[in-house]
Amino acid sequence: MSDVQHDGGAHRVGIDELLERVRDGYERLGPEEARAAAEEGALLVDIRYAELRARDGLIPGALVVERNELEWRLDPQGSHRAAQAVGHGLRVVVICNEGYASSLAAESLHRLGLYRATDLIGGFQAWRAAGLPVEV
Repeated sequence: MSDVQHDGGAHRVGIDELLERVRDGYERLGPEEARAAAEEGALLVDIRYAELRARDGLIPGALVVERNELEWRLDPQGSHRAAQAVGHGLRVVVICNEGYASSLAAESLHRLGLYRATDLIGGFQAWRAAGLPVEV
């Protein structure tokens, strides 16, 4: 038996390179831009886990969807979609704690056809640091 592992010639990508590639596919928003987008009808989606939401609070009006349910809740064609998942043209701003997991989540939404999905640079922590509204 050989100690050599074969990967079929596939290029292995680390998380930093993956994030860079994913983020090149759409325009990310800063906190003020995300707030303005929400005022214009974008759906803010908080994918942080419950412990972080309890500790740090919530963005008023944001839809809370656990990360592992995101695609099922936002797929406009899905049987488990949220009422807000009205179409593929919906502007979605995904928010995680610091802006990393949200990038991968936004890319996943793009694969579902939600072509206007993006994420918040710096996540919830950047929103709060910008002095934007938070419900505790």
